[in-house]
Amino acid sequence: MIKKLITGIVAFAFILSCGPKQPTPKAQETKKELSKVDTAKATPESMSTAKTEQVMPLTGKELMVIKVKDFGTIKIQLFAQEAPKNVANIVKLVKSGFYDGLKFHRVVPNFVIQGGDPKGDGTGGPGYTVDAEISPNLKHLKGTVAMARLPDQVNPTKASSGSQFYICLAPVPHLDGQYTIIGKVVEGMDVVEAIGKVPTGPRAMPVKDVIMEKVTIEE
Repeated sequence: MIKKLITGIVAFAFILSCGPKQPTPKAQETKKELSKVDTAKATPESMSTAKTEQVMPLTGKELMVIKVKDFGTIKIQLFAQEAPKNVANIVKLVKSGFYDGLKFHRVVPNFVIQGGDPKGDGTGGPGYTVDAEISPNLKHLKGTVAMARLPDQVNPTKASSGSQFYICLAPVPHLDGQYTIIGKVVEGMDVVEAIGKVPTGPRAMPVKDVIMEKVTIEE
């Protein structure tokens, strides 16, 4: 059991590590890495191709509907007013079929489930970032949906990942003010919780793929 726990912690630290770290004690560093929802790598290519998507017309009533194979359906109310650029980007990707067949590639119990990476390992995206839209009025509660991002060392503006998002399995107030919140789960939180309990292996990846079979937008 102890050996398995140590292996899991090392794997979590590996997937989340990005760029140079400050010289902190190993225990503190591991705890900090576990508490992040950063994308896994910051490469020169991903940074040089970063751009901001233009805002598309939104009704403010958009629901992101995720049909997860073997689990059920998750419905997310998108916050178009608070994060118009990020929500418009998500809506565009969904309508293009970008998310269909992608995985929830990272599961950390009592923290988050994370998905939206076309590579399936936490290192991919559509090839751009989106401006941060961090609202002081929105908090990381159970069911909150927000965009992952590269860490502050290489991303001081806190720009959002172009496609990777996470869903909170519990309140995580230490993330408030750090990531762009784009919505909340309004139906299917039981599905999110079930995903949050799946067995995982190295890099916090589910042992069996958790697939977003079909993702649509309802208005």
